[in-house]
Amino acid sequence: MIKCEIRDGLCLMWLARTDKANALTEGMLEAIAKAATDAAQQGARALILCGEGKVFSAGADLEGMKAGLGTSSAWGRAADALTAFPGPTIAALNGTLAGGAMGVALACDMRIAVPTANFFYPVMRLGYLPQPPDPGRLTALIGPSRARMILLAGQRIGTEVALSWGLIDRIVAPEALIDSAKALAADALNADQSHVAALTRLTRGK
Repeated sequence: MIKCEIRDGLCLMWLARTDKANALTEGMLEAIAKAATDAAQQGARALILCGEGKVFSAGADLEGMKAGLGTSSAWGRAADALTAFPGPTIAALNGTLAGGAMGVALACDMRIAVPTANFFYPVMRLGYLPQPPDPGRLTALIGPSRARMILLAGQRIGTEVALSWGLIDRIVAPEALIDSAKALAADALNADQSHVAALTRLTRGK
């Protein structure tokens, strides 16, 4: 349910569970963590995370949530592997980003989205807590008041609002999504690996 290929220093990773709107299972989270870690060890200098189909991810798998997925440490391992990747990570959002999947996108350095994407994190309505790092990362991106609009008021926002708030960095046409993400990674792919890693650490405050 996670597809990954590494070519010319670029790791391209796909959420591939289209029959369930790419809802994340524990196994998928573990696979994201492993793929990102393996890509780093193989010398990849940039990583793009995208979803197959019309939705990036509907969030956590509901059956998994009933079985305790909401408190699984796999969420943290997936996000940590992305934040530890020694190069720019780009979430190429091919559609709606919902619930716990937002944490995976927030762990990336940049986010671009197609015009039809929506963004929401319905933890208040569903009675779950967000993953521990998510409120801090969300607040750092869009500010405390807007983070409360999403987490406390359950607001669902579109791409224009997401762009104005700083949740995403660019809106691109669906057919240009991957090429746009690759363009953002181009300088890193042409640079020395140690230089890429050093600049990446600086932008993450590490």
